[in-house]
Amino acid sequence: MASFNPYLNFAGTTEEAFNFYKSVFGGEFSAVMRFKDMASGEGCDGAQVSEADADKIMHISLPLGGDTVLMGTDSLESMGQKLTAGDNFSICIGPDSKEEADRLYQALSEGGTASMPMADMFWGDYWGMLTDKFGIQWMVNYGEKK
Repeated sequence: MASFNPYLNFAGTTEEAFNFYKSVFGGEFSAVMRFKDMASGEGCDGAQVSEADADKIMHISLPLGGDTVLMGTDSLESMGQKLTAGDNFSICIGPDSKEEADRLYQALSEGGTASMPMADMFWGDYWGMLTDKFGIQWMVNYGEKK
């Protein structure tokens, strides 16, 4: 069965927010990736990251227990992203196979908006993003179990 995790978006305060969540829930970050760490200097959508935003958080993960992981990113206006309180989260699905990732992506995007088609990403996973017909944002991320 796929895992389901909250993915939070912040307007440049992801690091501060996640340090707070870490102080509340405990544990250690399992991943911290900054925009400057991307090989091409481009975001997932191909937009160039500004020098001022290079140290912002591209992805951070804080395991909360069991299979639940709190994840987040900075939404960057310099990359054309606009953050609106109330829609600043997604549900990230971790399917068990690439085929299941494609099936879930296709089914959830039916009648909705496919914003980032499923594709192999520079971090090594197979990933896509969409908004379903009810306005809920989803990320589908398949990665080989290590």
